Amino acid sequence: MTAIPLTLDALPLADRILAGDRAALARAITLVESKRIDHQAEARALVQRLLPFTGRAIRLGITGVPGVGKSTTIDTLGMRLIAAGKRVAVLAVDPTSSRTGGAILGDKTRMARLSVEQNAFIRPSPAGQTLGGVAARTREAMLLCEAAGFDVVLVETVGIGQSETAVADMTDFFLVLLLPGGGDELQGIKKGVIELADMIAINKADGESLARARITATEYSAALNLLTPEHAAWRPPVILTSGLNNEGLDVLWGQIERHRALLTQSGALAQKRARQQVKWMWTMLDDRYRTRLRSDARIRARIPEVERAVFDGALSATLGADEIAGLAGL
Repeated sequence: MTAIPLTLDALPLADRILAGDRAALARAITLVESKRIDHQAEARALVQRLLPFTGRAIRLGITGVPGVGKSTTIDTLGMRLIAAGKRVAVLAVDPTSSRTGGAILGDKTRMARLSVEQNAFIRPSPAGQTLGGVAARTREAMLLCEAAGFDVVLVETVGIGQSETAVADMTDFFLVLLLPGGGDELQGIKKGVIELADMIAINKADGESLARARITATEYSAALNLLTPEHAAWRPPVILTSGLNNEGLDVLWGQIERHRALLTQSGALAQKRARQQVKWMWTMLDDRYRTRLRSDARIRARIPEVERAVFDGALSATLGADEIAGLAGL
């Protein structure tokens, strides 16, 4: 296999990341997220250079509908982990407006304690148009965080009804946060996401909501018994938590560690990560083709005409796709 050459700029940046330099890590993630062709080449070289220093962190994906308390739970859980001697990175993906393309990127304000911790790193990124609300380069950002020495990398997804398959395909453990209420929250998140869950946490299980949370947990436990688990040794549990009151998070983390121990011992974790790498290769290939379509001046000039013909009904969507693909030689 041909080695990917490193530019002079990438070498010191890689060394600084390995030394735990947070400013270098932030700069590297910006490089990874850049759409410039030269930056993308630089980013690929950087990730390749750091690849041997990745893979040791616990990769945790967290999803749930807006208002379920994802950021509060992450803030509280992160502080518990730091108190236990761990370094925690949070890759929080904010919704991107389909009209303006902008994003709020307010996770640092919602994670007030973690945001000022020296052993924590929070990186909000716009979701863009990617599947599952996961920013296009979140996987590379996760690898960079691992190379920088973070023990736990949490990926907080948008959780607004999009498919969450993308985050399940890049993490070791997929946690779904739900609200007390007997399943009403599923109106805002696809039911198929439950099949991806390694654990369900009924959050805000406190005060007057506690009794209702217990009923919800019982209902989901029964529902999960009807599903075939991904791993024979692991039955996804349903637990009660209160991120705001710091309740149930010791149980939550204990289950995550038990899951990791079981999958590591059986070799399933290594197999899972290997499959994820192959899937990501094909995802990147699809992304490269889309970039090529939009960067070729001849194709870009023709696309508005094809779109107009499809919009007006003069051309079917299938034939329109065929024409654009033909221009690209696909």
